[in-house]
Amino acid sequence: MTNYYFLGIGGIGMSAIARYFRQRGFEVGGYDRVCSRLCTELQAEGIDIHYDDLGSDIDAKFKDPQKTVVVYTPAIPPEHKELCFFRENNFRVYKRSEILGEITKSERGLCVAGTHGKTTISSMIAHLLRQSSVDCNAFLGGISLNYNSNLLLSDRSDLVVIEADEYDRSFHRLSPFMAVVSSTDADHLDIYHTHEGYIEAFEHFCGLIKEGGTLIYKKGITLSPHLQRNVKTYTYSASENADFYADNIRIGNGKLLFDAVLLGKRIADLDLGVPVLVNVENAIAAIAVAWLNGATADELRAAIASYKGVRRRFEQHLSEPKIYIDDYAHHPKELASSIRSLKLLYADKKVLGVFQPHLYSRTADFCDEFAQALSLLDEIVLVEIYPAREEPIPGVSSQIIFDRITNPNKTLTTKAKLLDVLGDKRFDVLVTLGAGDIDMYVPRIKEFLTNQYKTKN
Repeated sequence: MTNYYFLGIGGIGMSAIARYFRQRGFEVGGYDRVCSRLCTELQAEGIDIHYDDLGSDIDAKFKDPQKTVVVYTPAIPPEHKELCFFRENNFRVYKRSEILGEITKSERGLCVAGTHGKTTISSMIAHLLRQSSVDCNAFLGGISLNYNSNLLLSDRSDLVVIEADEYDRSFHRLSPFMAVVSSTDADHLDIYHTHEGYIEAFEHFCGLIKEGGTLIYKKGITLSPHLQRNVKTYTYSASENADFYADNIRIGNGKLLFDAVLLGKRIADLDLGVPVLVNVENAIAAIAVAWLNGATADELRAAIASYKGVRRRFEQHLSEPKIYIDDYAHHPKELASSIRSLKLLYADKKVLGVFQPHLYSRTADFCDEFAQALSLLDEIVLVEIYPAREEPIPGVSSQIIFDRITNPNKTLTTKAKLLDVLGDKRFDVLVTLGAGDIDMYVPRIKEFLTNQYKTKN
């Protein structure tokens, strides 16, 4: 097989695999619905991408089933004409998770699962190992700001960091050497139907850890894993004693320091590169994995201080005239954690949040929880739902969250009118929140805030 063709190539997980095969010397191309920043970057790297469903009219080099492997994301509908063409002509067609699963069978997979924190923990593990003598490969669920990529390759390590996505039970395709489970809070109820079904999926995932492997999970979460023989288990926490835990946390003046206690050994005064409180917990999980794989205390100290974060994970775009941060938070608990971190970092400043709900189903399932989290802000602007793969659900819109927000300083608008609305607001810190396309507005918001300051001065 010499060619790899991706349906949904602009997705964060798909793009990492596309880059992997491109760097391995294969011919790579594919389709996506919209031209995103990621797609533009892939095209610059020599990957052929188009944005119309061409059916059988794709490039001739990808039309030979003896030479082309097809990879698709669950977001591609079954009636997609290109997907139908490949299936009807007996191409080898795989889900993204199946390709990752094959990689973890031949490598030592460090697989990070959980409702929250997967991307941050994965990118931290990758950075800690890359900055140590251990090294690793990585398929990340976000663009690492340290490496400006979601793919890291090594010619001297068989460790591979992988974000274990629970959507569509994708993580059941993996064969972890070591696994992290950060949380089992309910999500994707369109797939799992009940919280119990969701938890059972994580327990099944833990059962896939290879014999002699390791499970590291957050202390206190609901999880009764079914493990193979000789799988070691450890707990981690940022708020209580565990096998790996954080102690002596200090935050203020834009800095965050903490001690890491690793199986009884204390590493004091670690300086967290992205000083957000929730990242202490993520850092402890990442440090535990790196430590167990041979990274030293000195290597960990230097690496955690140099960690820059992930694109769209509490990513700061402006420090003046206003502080502007963009964050991927799209689950109520992530939202609340992000907002609380902002309020701690900027305790004396007015924080305005713009939130774009992601998925009709998630909005319907968690509208009360979303409203409760958003009410923590000083002021809230809510825009329309980003549908992603879903069709509208009758009666479900951003209005049902808006009506439940108890903070009276709230505005319901559209993305098209967002800049006009922001022009009438007074704030010190602005944060855009959500997993949809709200990040497409980041350049416009930055320009708007900068120009607004120039106009006033």
